[in-house]
Amino acid sequence: MASGGFFRKFRIAILLFILFIVAGDAYLTKMRSTDWDHPLNVVVYPINGDGSSVSSEYINTLTADDFAAIERFFTEEAQHYKLPLTKPVEVRLAPVLDEKPPRAPQDKTPLNVAWWSLKMRWWSSTLESDYQGPPPNIKMYVLYFDAETNSVVDHSLGLEKGLIGVVYGYADKNLTGANNVVIAHEFLHTVGATDKYDLASGQPTHPEGYAKPDKQPLFPQEYAEIMGGKIPVSHVESNMPHSLDECLIGPKSAQEINWIKPS
Repeated sequence: MASGGFFRKFRIAILLFILFIVAGDAYLTKMRSTDWDHPLNVVVYPINGDGSSVSSEYINTLTADDFAAIERFFTEEAQHYKLPLTKPVEVRLAPVLDEKPPRAPQDKTPLNVAWWSLKMRWWSSTLESDYQGPPPNIKMYVLYFDAETNSVVDHSLGLEKGLIGVVYGYADKNLTGANNVVIAHEFLHTVGATDKYDLASGQPTHPEGYAKPDKQPLFPQEYAEIMGGKIPVSHVESNMPHSLDECLIGPKSAQEINWIKPS
């Protein structure tokens, strides 16, 4: 009996030690991703989300230039917040992936989301890719869909644990700007920024979800706060930004990603 009790305690101690190591590694990874000493290497992995020829042809035309607006956006916003690092984000394009990531659960209970997060991180860590560039700090898996046959796609997600984003976009050159808005939004989730819109209505929350919360008159706003997601034109109506030229990073989001210190 005594021997059995000893081995049970030993197993528990080993498990606690492993959890401590995992938690410590996650903490250090988080700190490294938001110390902003060096540019974060964000690698986009394109995926044919619907298996269509339209999506395949669109992906084949993609180049790094299609994501240059993301780099410009973060460079300009970093200058606004006087970040010492001139270029905080570098975006690289990986070859197309044939494998799709685990799909997020429809019933988003805490347990289901936690289990999906574990599966997603495992899938990402074991995935084989032909990408040959510098090691990614952030992995963005972008699934493209034919806009003509997919008017609605799944909700995109960004995981701070694992530094992974899953983006559902459209295979349409006219929507490249809108796709980049979603990629930038989910990237910011991976480095600690939170959503700033009402989950029920989708409306940006005032003041932190507004690009110019003190504007007089308040409406219409001219820009979207990137984590608010939309450009408010009234208390109950807002418009999707067409590109990152219509977006800003608000002070609360900047604080969350360690661009400014809490007051």
